[in-house]
Amino acid sequence: MNNNIVNVQYQATGKSTNTNNLGMREMQERAYNARNAQYLLIKAPPASGKSRALMFIALDKLLNHKVTKVIVAVPERSIGKSFFSTELKSSGFHSDWILSEKYNLCIPGGEKSKVSALEEFLGSEERILLCTHSTLRFAFNKVEPSRFNNCLVAIDEFHHVSADYESKLGELVRALMTETNAHILAMTGSYFRGDGIPVLMQEDEAKFQKVTYNYYEQLNGYKFLKSLGIGFHFYSGKYLSAIGEVLDTDKKTILHIPNVNSGDSTQEGKYAEVDSIIDSIGEVIKVDRETNIIHVKRPDSKILKIADLVNDTPSEREKTIEYLRNVKDVDDVDLIIALGMAKEGFDWPFCEHALTVGYRGSLTEIIQIIGRCTRDSFNKSHAQFTNLIAEPDAENEAVIQSVNNMLKAITASLLMEQVLAPNFTFKAKRPNDDGSESSNKISIKGFKEPSSTTVKNVIDNDLTELKASVLQDPDIIKTISGVVDPEVINKVMIPKIIMTKYPHLNSEEVEEVREHLVADMVLKHAKTETKGNKRFIEMGNNFINIEEISVDLIDQINPFQQAFEVLSKSITPKVLKAIQNCIAAFKVNMTDDEAAYLWPKINDFVKATRRIPSLDALDPMERRLAEALVYLKQVKREEAR
Repeated sequence: MNNNIVNVQYQATGKSTNTNNLGMREMQERAYNARNAQYLLIKAPPASGKSRALMFIALDKLLNHKVTKVIVAVPERSIGKSFFSTELKSSGFHSDWILSEKYNLCIPGGEKSKVSALEEFLGSEERILLCTHSTLRFAFNKVEPSRFNNCLVAIDEFHHVSADYESKLGELVRALMTETNAHILAMTGSYFRGDGIPVLMQEDEAKFQKVTYNYYEQLNGYKFLKSLGIGFHFYSGKYLSAIGEVLDTDKKTILHIPNVNSGDSTQEGKYAEVDSIIDSIGEVIKVDRETNIIHVKRPDSKILKIADLVNDTPSEREKTIEYLRNVKDVDDVDLIIALGMAKEGFDWPFCEHALTVGYRGSLTEIIQIIGRCTRDSFNKSHAQFTNLIAEPDAENEAVIQSVNNMLKAITASLLMEQVLAPNFTFKAKRPNDDGSESSNKISIKGFKEPSSTTVKNVIDNDLTELKASVLQDPDIIKTISGVVDPEVINKVMIPKIIMTKYPHLNSEEVEEVREHLVADMVLKHAKTETKGNKRFIEMGNNFINIEEISVDLIDQINPFQQAFEVLSKSITPKVLKAIQNCIAAFKVNMTDDEAAYLWPKINDFVKATRRIPSLDALDPMERRLAEALVYLKQVKREEAR
């Protein structure tokens, strides 16, 4: 059984795939309207058309002499295909995108010759070059930065850049900005890194004009895809024993097996794992020597075509990759089994199910994997991402690590829920409001609207990245177990994260960002109902008249309540107890702020139960109140001394 944390319905409006009289889709037109910016950052999902948006912008800059050359850099050769020569005039644009074979450096061959080719390009009459990130880095180190004057440098998958000063690509971007007059166009579908290091320093990022096209806009505007689910399946023992429960071979699927060094690996070897998966499906009847595609007969005699990308013998893998590059028909392949491949930039529109074994530490990686199944295609109305992860074994010494990984996987899915669901617009409720807002606009009593351009920019452009910071915070991750009071999460822990990420904000601005962030996280997945002419929204376990929503009510709701409910329903009570015991072992350290928030709740508890909260209580919230009481007594003793 799948335990979905995310279930998003889409309208299939066709808006994101329709084109205007210049041949541009909605996202591309939005990016093109910002084409005069020297530094442009496009944040848009996989399959939204970022590569063609670059072509429109670059050709316009060349035509209007804003730049004389265009260099496009991609993270790996296989992604380069998106930037090959493309006919644009036939759709109404003024120029075609022409890439000469000589300066297409995303071909097999040594790095030394490619660096020489890039250096030669800078002194030639040619206008467009395509290369990998590594070729660009090596060439930049070899020549004077001034050679890049009057160039547009376009960096695809920009999240590979890092503000860390050990990042060579990040150093290159900083040098382009400080030592040349080059234009920079950055493109990414996932603008946050799994390791939490920012892509750009804040002062550098402020120089970029941002064009944001969110996942909901993209998916809601498709023609065929109408729903997306993201969820978990828990297994005990070895994952191979559970693979048949989640692998539906009637669905076009990409299956990512775990890294050989991870705790989810069987330790029998990656090839042995692939063989076991194939054996569980059926009988191998042949392997096509031209393509390396494996033909497997299921017990019902249906023949499946399986691509094995785990096999890393270069000659064999190249055959498989070449076959997959040229897939045109829905029946060309049924299942792709991969380890490190078939993620970023991999295009298989027919994919219906992305099945990943084991915890993935990088949010970027998870988003890229999910992006494999969210292409629009006639063969599917639903896309599904399933994470098959180990159920913590209460008897195992590694239970704490296992619990940690489970909670991190769930927080990653919570972030995806925030990314993939429709955006809400919040405003302060005023006396003359009649409650007639649109379905995605909500008035909130006591709500603080942005008082500065800085706060508005954070809310308009950086909310997803801020949520990523919240959901990667180690203390926040532990709150999913239900141990921490909601108001402590919302009023103590989240503001600290905001202050760390945006140290230049004053206390009032932090509160404005906090209220917007918490409201968005709490209300985004809330169910709504209409009764008569009134709308009601689910808050905790109650439905509240939407006109009565206040900041105080929102702050009393755990933003991760839904995840906790899925978790508690999906595993045995014994395992849930083991998880909560682990949380107790590495629980959030008590702070003065948290203890202060909990003191009135301790008094309320004593009045209601006529006893003090117990450290041994089964209820995690009662235990936390008991810990707060111990903490406060200790503080009082220290003050007395």
